[in-house]
Amino acid sequence: MQIYAGIEVTNAQTPSTYAKAAAAAFERQTPHQVTATMAKSRREGKVFIDWSQNNPAKTTITPYSLRGREEPTVATPLTWEEVRSCSHPKQLTFTADEVADRVADLGDLLAPVEQDRALLPG
Repeated sequence: MQIYAGIEVTNAQTPSTYAKAAAAAFERQTPHQVTATMAKSRREGKVFIDWSQNNPAKTTITPYSLRGREEPTVATPLTWEEVRSCSHPKQLTFTADEVADRVADLGDLLAPVEQDRALLPG
């Protein structure tokens, strides 16, 4: 799962630095539940916060993009209620047709990220 936040920056490296510091803070506060360590052997049973995705050189899939799989699914914005009530990842997997219907019903769930931007510290 990716979490998006609308930010304003003057330096393209600031989001990566900020994300790494935030991930490290989560790891310090909840070391038995969260890790910011890249090594897969240190991630088992924990939530991995991949701060490295916040880098201008990364080619992370964007919301509403099709994933390159045998059965393509769409990177779909979700509500927190959908995340909380999910009991199996398949419940949050959507095809292109399903996403078109979602947007028609719910609107663009990513729109607030563009509309409500905060100045990122640092």
